[in-house]
Amino acid sequence: MHETNRRAAEQHEMAARAHRTAAEHNEKGDFTAATYHAMRALEFSDHAYALSAAAHNKSGRMESLREQV
Repeated sequence: MHETNRRAAEQHEMAARAHRTAAEHNEKGDFTAATYHAMRALEFSDHAYALSAAAHNKSGRMESLREQV
């Protein structure tokens, strides 16, 4: 479970990095690159969510992550 949490944290960091890069390209007017990096950020974020959900389910707590928000 700890490995899954670590991998999820890495994916969150990669999503944040891609999001910052997308914002930088957007500010420069390079919308093609901004869109590409925003899509990468979304992919990393989705993967991080899936890993977090898997770790959560393995922890023995069966309630939905959505209910905790």
